[in-house]
Amino acid sequence: MFILGLTGSLGMGKSTTAGFFAEAGVPVHDADAVVHRLYEGEAVAAIEAAFPGTTAAGKVDRIKLAAQVLDNSEALQRLEAIVHPLVREAEARFLTDAQARGAKVVVLDIPLLLETAGRHRVDATVVVSAPSDVQRQRVLERPGMTPDKLDALLARQMADSEKRRRADFVVETSRGFEAARAQVKEILRAVATMPKRQR
Repeated sequence: MFILGLTGSLGMGKSTTAGFFAEAGVPVHDADAVVHRLYEGEAVAAIEAAFPGTTAAGKVDRIKLAAQVLDNSEALQRLEAIVHPLVREAEARFLTDAQARGAKVVVLDIPLLLETAGRHRVDATVVVSAPSDVQRQRVLERPGMTPDKLDALLARQMADSEKRRRADFVVETSRGFEAARAQVKEILRAVATMPKRQR
């Protein structure tokens, strides 16, 4: 089974691109969606213990949690130590299930794939990209987003130019849905004959 790692900075169109892989019949594991589920279940007690006052009614209050960790690398590391092992467990279950169902290709959608050791777990990396002015416009349209908040989030991510340099494939999303969908199909044709990476 060939494992594609999908990543891209905030506002680049990664979720839409993941949807095009799913549309093509490829199983997609969405690390962000797993975190959302953990914040409403399995991780709540541990996060409340580590960050008192950040949960209510059995759920993590993401705004209160962000206020405690956004500019505090030590707090962020404590949060990651709680969440990352649970996300990896969910990923391992996904891969086992996909293998059992005979999937030829799967996608691991991981926002910080290149910033972490994630790239060593995949056979090829797909980076979703768009020009920075398009990215800023998309992100600043989101509720509650401000230029300062965007800059703080981008500062924690690898520069888009560096991600593109490290990618095996780049999906350019500024040319519309059909162009991005066509790029996804091209990637799937290419990986059908690519060797798996030694892991």
